[in-house]
Formats: sequence, structure tokens, C-alpha cells
Amino acid sequence: MALSILNSIASWFLKKRIHQIELFLKYPNEVQREVLTTLISMAQHTEIGKKYGFESFKSYEDFARNVPIHSYEDLEPLITRTRKGENNILWHEPIKWFAKSSGTTNAKSKFIPVSNDALENCHYKAGKDMLCLYLNNNENSKLFTGKSLRLGGSKELYEEHNTFFGDLSAILIDNLPFWAEFSSTPSNKVSLMSEWNEKMKAIIEETRKVDVTSLVGVPSWMLVMLNQMLETTGKNNLLEIWPHAEVYFHGGVSFEPYRDQYKKLFPSENFRYYETYNASEGFFAIQDRNGADDMLLMLDYGIFYEFIPMDSFGSSNQKVVTINEIQLGVNYAVLITTNGGLWRYLLGDTVRFTSAHPYRIKITGRTKHYINVFGEELMIENTDKALAQTCEKFGVKVLEYTVAPVFMQGKEKGAHEWMIEFIENPKDIEEFSVILDRNLQAINSDYEAKRYNNMTLNPLKLNVARKNLFHDWLNEQGKLGGQNKIPRLSNLRDFLEQLIKNNN
Repeated sequence: MALSILNSIASWFLKKRIHQIELFLKYPNEVQREVLTTLISMAQHTEIGKKYGFESFKSYEDFARNVPIHSYEDLEPLITRTRKGENNILWHEPIKWFAKSSGTTNAKSKFIPVSNDALENCHYKAGKDMLCLYLNNNENSKLFTGKSLRLGGSKELYEEHNTFFGDLSAILIDNLPFWAEFSSTPSNKVSLMSEWNEKMKAIIEETRKVDVTSLVGVPSWMLVMLNQMLETTGKNNLLEIWPHAEVYFHGGVSFEPYRDQYKKLFPSENFRYYETYNASEGFFAIQDRNGADDMLLMLDYGIFYEFIPMDSFGSSNQKVVTINEIQLGVNYAVLITTNGGLWRYLLGDTVRFTSAHPYRIKITGRTKHYINVFGEELMIENTDKALAQTCEKFGVKVLEYTVAPVFMQGKEKGAHEWMIEFIENPKDIEEFSVILDRNLQAINSDYEAKRYNNMTLNPLKLNVARKNLFHDWLNEQGKLGGQNKIPRLSNLRDFLEQLIKNNN
């Protein structure tokens, strides 16, 4: 009875936010311009504000004309000074926290500033909105009669010059109010353990007897933990362990390669999947409808959005548009200005708008994680879809994959080379390779043109990975767990060559 009352109160409180969300749905452009005006006003007396003359800005056009587009490397000197304790550089308030980017497999780490504004008005606000939108669509939810199983990064928070850096999830958990732990599992102590394998055992031990109603985490790492849970308990599926589980909130990587596996883990038509789009730099979008394959762009989190059409990205005639100028179906690089002190910052992700009333998006890939060596413009969205179609035909499932180019040598034409780790290998690898190549051509007309009569590209080459190849490779890189991801596509062969070498 008490839990039922708590569930009703919590649901009522969260759903009050719907009215504010409806405001930016109705007036998106006005809300975004107000966000920009507020950010400029707050930072006008900072070092970066004085450098670009924020005080004199009267319009978005002033802002776009005077503030250049920044990569992380452009802002790094200012971020480093802020990490050393200098104030009023990028943002008007002291910044104590820095998210060490774990979304990249590059050797060089990024340290993304996380201000108090960003914590409260972006990351935590989004966490509440995620629940709000879900509850608004599912009136009979019993979400708060149990606990949410969260799978985050480690507690490795390091202090330098009275500032701290570490995994974003660790920063978020470390700053949560004490009462938040009561609605989550595992405990903060276990959630923030640093050694991945020991952490998995501790999570399983602590959560197997808890009444879990929701799950939150990156699909790849969550899948590892959930399969270990079944192995440990001897159960056939997770609803035998958590009969009241009703939703999995996922993000960080595409869910498509994992969808069928999760359906077997949670064999119920009533179990929901909700996608979120967040990163160290901010929280951007949330799925707002049951069963949807796109997400609502959240416009009032202190983030101002601009977009660069990928067909002009990096060129001399590069074009930048605001939200009211976007076109549906076009791939855009995302540019953000945030309440964490990032100014016209190139996020590195690419998105495609599926709707403008309201603004909904799908993540299509990364500005660097695509293959365009031969003019084929192959995006992660293409490979995910082609692989899912091929797996369905052959009745198999994929754990991880990566793709790289085979460069032309002499008269030898180019190709794409794949490394795929299957849960169970297809009976006919050669046929799987042929169908995968055919599906890619049907999805991507540029790839199809290059493959026509093997004119530019030969058929794709497929390597079957040994068990745990990707896991072992990430372990060698010190990147097990948290939000670390396998690089799906690359214009270089570095990752693939390392994997091939270890595939024995």
C-alpha cells in the first residue's frame, strides 16, 4: 500500500513537467533564442566572452559572425586552465567537475567541463524528463514500486588543483542527493567500483533479489551483465528474476544490433524500450512515444543548437543552420553552445531530423566514424540496418562489429573489411557476406554505385571474430565498462588491424 502511494505521488510530481515541455514544443525557435541570449548574458564577462565581444551581441547573426566553430582541441588550453583552478574563463561560475570522455577510443582523453548549471539544468533535469515522458505515455506504470538498475562507470574521480575529473556517470552519481540512492540499485559503493569484472559480480549479487522495475545503461555493457545474471541464477529469462520490470532506458550506442537479444531476455509484449541521447557534453534528446525509433530534441536544457549539413561539412562553403532552417532527411553534424562553457562546439555526432513539428531526431553516426574513402559516404545507420536485416534472414545475432576500408593498391580495387563477433556463427559465412553486401547496396545508393560491376569497390571482406575478441581488445586499452564503445566505422585501418592481430 505504501509503495503504491509513493508510486502515485512520484508519478504526479514528475508529470507536472509536461506543461513546460509543451511550451518548447509550441514555441521551439523562441525558446532556443532565449537559451542563446541567456548563455551570452551569463558569460559576457568571462575571458571567452570578452575575447569575442559577447557584450555587444544583439542577435544570433552577431553570435555566428563573431564566434568561430570550436573543436575540443581549440578549447583545450582554456579547459586546461579551468582544470587548474582558474575561474571566469569559459563560464561565469567556478567549474569543479570535468567529465573525462570515455566515448572515444582515441588514446588522448578529453576533459569536458561540467558546471553546476549543466548538472542541475541539463543532466539531472533530463533524468527527470526521461521518467516524465515515459509515465505520461504509460498511465498504469508501477515504476516506483521497485528500483531502477543503473549501470554506470567507475568511481575513479581524480583531484587536481581542487577540481575533479572522471567518468560522467561517476560525477552524476557522486552529486545525487542522498535520497536518490533509495530508488536505485546497486548501491553507490558497488555502482562506482573501478574493476569491471569484480563490479559485475557485485552488481549481480546485490540486484538479483531486488524488485527491479527499470534498467538504465549502455546496451553493450548492460547485455554482458544481464547474460551473466542468467548464467549465475540459472534462470531462462530476466522476468523470472524481476517479474515487475517494465522498461529499459538505453543510449550511448545504436540499439539495433542488440534489440532481438533483449527481446529474448525480457519476453513480454508489454516490456518497453526508451532511447536517450546524452554525452559528456550534455543531454540532448529523449524518446517521447512508446515504440518510436526517434527522439524528441530537448530545447530548454541550456543548450543552443546549430547544424552543419554533412554534404558541406569541412568544405570551404560549409553552411551552418539553426533549428528553424533544418530539412527532414538530411544528415547534419551537431554544433552546441552550452551552460557548461562550450561555445559553438563541434560535438562529433551526426543526426537526421524525422520531424519538425515537434523536432525529433535519429542519431546517424559520427563525423569521424564513417567511411568515405571511395565516395560511398557509408554511415553507421546504414551498417546497423544492413546487418540487422542480414542477421534476421540467417537467424543469427551479433555482439560487436567494426568496419574499415581496404585501400586500393596498384590495379587492385578497394573494398570494405568487416570484423563481426557473432553470438552463434552463421552456417554459411560466404552467403552471409554476399547478402550483407547486397543489403548495404539497397540501403546506400552511393555504396551501390561504387559496387556496380565492381567498378570501384570489390565485394566486402568478412572476418569472423573469436569469442570475446572485442572485450579483450577494450581490456587491453583500459576501456572496459561505462560508456566506452567499439568504433563501428573508420576511414583508417588502425582498429581493425589490431583486432585482426588479436583474432586467434
